[in-house]
Amino acid sequence: MSNEAATATTTAEAAPAPEPIPHGLGASLPAADARAKTEGTFPYAADLWAEGLLWAAVLRSPHPHARIVSIDASHAREMPGVRAVVTHEDVPGTPVHGRGKADRPVFASEVVRHHGEPIAAVAADHPDTARMAAAAIMVEYEVLDPVTDPEQAFEAEPLHPDGNLIRHIPLRHGDPDAAGEIVVEGLYRIGRQDPAPIGAEAGLAVPRPDGGVELYLASTDPHADRDTAAACYGLEPERVKIVVTGVPGATADREDQGFQLPLGLLALRTGCPVKLTATREESFLGHAHRHPTLLRYRHHADAEGRLVKVEAQILLDAGAYADTSSEALAAAVGFACGPYVVPNAFIEGWAVRTNNPPSGHVRGEGAMQVCAAYEAQMDKLAKKLGVDPAELRLRNVLSTGDVLPTGQTVTCPAPVAELLQAVRDFPLPALPKDTPEDEWLLPGGPEGAGEPGAVRRGVGYGLGMVHMLGAEGADEVSTATVKVQDGVATVLCAAVETGQGFTTLARQIVQETLGIDEVHVAPVDTDQPPAGAGCRGRHTWVSGGAVERAAKMVRTQLLQPLAHKFGMSTELLQITDGKITSYDGVLSTTVTEAMDGKELWATAQCRPHPTEPLDGAGQGDAFVGMAFCAIRAVVDVDIELGSVRVVELALAQDVGRVLNPAQLAARIEAGVTQGVGIALTENLRTARGLIRHPDLTGYALPTALDAPDIRIVKLVEERDVVAPFGAKAVSAVPVVTSPAAIASAVRAATGRPVNRLPIRPQAAVVTSQ
Repeated sequence: MSNEAATATTTAEAAPAPEPIPHGLGASLPAADARAKTEGTFPYAADLWAEGLLWAAVLRSPHPHARIVSIDASHAREMPGVRAVVTHEDVPGTPVHGRGKADRPVFASEVVRHHGEPIAAVAADHPDTARMAAAAIMVEYEVLDPVTDPEQAFEAEPLHPDGNLIRHIPLRHGDPDAAGEIVVEGLYRIGRQDPAPIGAEAGLAVPRPDGGVELYLASTDPHADRDTAAACYGLEPERVKIVVTGVPGATADREDQGFQLPLGLLALRTGCPVKLTATREESFLGHAHRHPTLLRYRHHADAEGRLVKVEAQILLDAGAYADTSSEALAAAVGFACGPYVVPNAFIEGWAVRTNNPPSGHVRGEGAMQVCAAYEAQMDKLAKKLGVDPAELRLRNVLSTGDVLPTGQTVTCPAPVAELLQAVRDFPLPALPKDTPEDEWLLPGGPEGAGEPGAVRRGVGYGLGMVHMLGAEGADEVSTATVKVQDGVATVLCAAVETGQGFTTLARQIVQETLGIDEVHVAPVDTDQPPAGAGCRGRHTWVSGGAVERAAKMVRTQLLQPLAHKFGMSTELLQITDGKITSYDGVLSTTVTEAMDGKELWATAQCRPHPTEPLDGAGQGDAFVGMAFCAIRAVVDVDIELGSVRVVELALAQDVGRVLNPAQLAARIEAGVTQGVGIALTENLRTARGLIRHPDLTGYALPTALDAPDIRIVKLVEERDVVAPFGAKAVSAVPVVTSPAAIASAVRAATGRPVNRLPIRPQAAVVTSQ
């Protein structure tokens, strides 16, 4: 043997054994689809194909408000290659739909109420033909003056048969005559944020032999979407099936139902599969956005800075239709005072219709808007009292056992003071050197126009809170089935993986409970029992709880024969690393041997404790659980140009229990970065109801170059006893909190009030130094 061969053999023998793949709760188990996504082989809806495929296109209104005089589709129908044209006259079932309230037409018939509202849809044998045919449909409009100011909606002519007022919540808590020695007031405006999904919104509809239809969509709530589609098509729900394709991320309701519904109509009309891939412009026009909000606040405090009373008026611009505006308003009013003890609160909240683009569910809806306002008020109080902003907040923070202005007692862990102290005491980042080689540190990036001498650093704080699951009596229930055969476990649950990590969590739960390494999560469709929408941390809590209960039932089936044989209870047996052992060591076997070729399965549900609607005074136990976050922001501001660079965001959050450390950190960092966009760049601008620049050039998303250093300073693992595993949702509360913290830091750097998000450059300019 040569020396080289001997060396190679020795090296091979000395090579360390491969590290075991992590599994079970608490491990950073990698996502099962990570490789397929990174290699580009993961199937999204835009990748789907079917034999005999037709292509769809939707004609949308160019006006925000107009009366439809006539629709002439004859030219479109006569074009070669066109197979079908559908309008409001071709909807066989319920002509309206909506996620929270069914008030939105499938196709506008008499009036268009927002820019981009669907008028008709076309199916053709080529996508270009479909688009040209849609453009050939002649619609005669009588253009009407749009109502775009939500304050004017109260006095304007009704834009909808249901009127302009969607909901009014008057919250009354405590003594209306209470007053503080120190009073600060503020008027705040929050812009329109778009969820801006990077992946194209697409879908495929395939007709079935029984006269039904199958829809292949990136749906985040497939059963609700199925029921809506069935009602629209005039079919029984059993004859409509939704198969969930790969969801390329979701921070809101993933797809516009006005985009989904025409697909099935065209497939049923033509008897052929029909596919539609929305353009970026269509996405901006169609799906729901974050509610633009106007907020007026008055805070009363005593001489020590302790809050005495909060008065507020909150006005949400819902756009043309109600959607989930009622739920967003409940969150805004319920959390209008933030995670602070407020003995007296008087809040008025309204959600109104306008001719602006539609608003709906976007991560942290309602809570994000009020957080920006109440934290600005806390900064004003601190400045007026001459108190450190963090110290003022500490004097007022909420804790477990305190009462919200809605009258609900906070029974979940609420370590707000601990979170704030953690970020306050974390070391500040070093100051940049005033040298040419460090110009990249200036706001504006490399070779920016700024001068180092004009840069001011600011430090600010934000405390935020969100509710988890649905609210005000929503029936939060999920069903899951766990099957085990031949050493492999399969989970069936209609909880959609939107990027929040549910499929990974489900695998970890089964691994932890049954000691089985190989766990598969079945694709989602509506043949499975419903699991509800993929938002507000629902699937971590409700669907994860259902998987855990089903896995425990299978565990009992597995252990009972062994326990009976050895005369002991199943509680005296444990499963670790695929082995079953008894407390006294008498019994030791593997899970595979205990299965003995059998198939075990169980189905279980998880339903959290019920909530109740807010009453006429805004009182009631409306929320199942809450999550809290503290963020300290450090920014550099060029006070001559008004440009802002977020240097660092230090975060502390109560998470209940860390189930997957890597996944949790990624979710927090993503939420914080989304908040940076809300604070500085993301604003879907409109001019008299018309969306300006509906593309990713005109709508500025933060990129990797805009992302600051994100320091996760502390994760408080104080388990919520009513939640499965004790865990809390982690994604929404950083989104809610980081814009407020960034605005606070800009105020500290400039001395300007900063009362609008996103922060415009002129708001950060200091004219006199």
